[in-house]
Amino acid sequence: MASPHPFRGPLFMVLSTGSYLINDTLMKLATAGLPPYEVLMLRGLAALIWGTPLLLALGYASQLPLLFERRVLARNLAEAAAVLAYIVALANMPIADATALGQVTPLLILLGASILFRERIGGLAMALIGIGFIGALMVAQPTGAGISVYALLALSNAVLCAVRDLAGRRIRAEVPGLIVAMSAVIVVLIGAAVLHVVTETWVMPRAEHLALLGGAGFFLIFGHLFIFLAYRVGPTGVVAPFYYFFTFWAVLSGVVVFNQFPNPLAVAGIALVVVSGIAVVLLDERRRRLAPVA
Repeated sequence: MASPHPFRGPLFMVLSTGSYLINDTLMKLATAGLPPYEVLMLRGLAALIWGTPLLLALGYASQLPLLFERRVLARNLAEAAAVLAYIVALANMPIADATALGQVTPLLILLGASILFRERIGGLAMALIGIGFIGALMVAQPTGAGISVYALLALSNAVLCAVRDLAGRRIRAEVPGLIVAMSAVIVVLIGAAVLHVVTETWVMPRAEHLALLGGAGFFLIFGHLFIFLAYRVGPTGVVAPFYYFFTFWAVLSGVVVFNQFPNPLAVAGIALVVVSGIAVVLLDERRRRLAPVA
């Protein structure tokens, strides 16, 4: 049987980070005038409206019970906890600091994969991943002004995202990726709705808020889908470094949407992220070609 293309998993990760960033950008625009958990709740409703017809059109009606299958639910409870922690951190600390703390996720995933799944990560690959981490920090450029309980929440988001992706590795291969993605939407929606009712006062959204959150919900589905597929089809050590592309999309969003241009340090950081990620893929492909055939 032919082996999967070495760039397939990384491509899914790049598409995932791009989808998540579009979602985040639209949410950031929508939070002007709306409380954060209400935004999460409305985004979840939009994603449910987009995703349900897609599930049915693809013939997954008979597999809907898998939305709450034990391992799917375990993965998505970690997703919900990560999102609920991150939204509070983002609202109370500089975005650069929150982004920088999030870059710990790939390193935690690699550590977890080596312990739980006995995946071997070579020294050169670890060095390249470390270079990508440095590049991500060069892009985020944390100020240190956000060191507080909110920084702990942002770090908790990074840890929980690693737990989510490692838990996703244990989901059976016959469970469709879209089922996993829609389960994540539902679990986060329930968590956001509960916290909104308990901690916030409802604010009537305007038409532009609904349009922004409708778009955010659409891209959220594909963010969930592609990140799950990335770790399903590719080795952890090859896929994880491409999580750093989140910083690339963040800079692009800043330029296109918010008219914020990167400084030379951020440009150099983006170059390190891209080069280190591609080098990890090429290194893994070379190792596989040289491996003896059983």
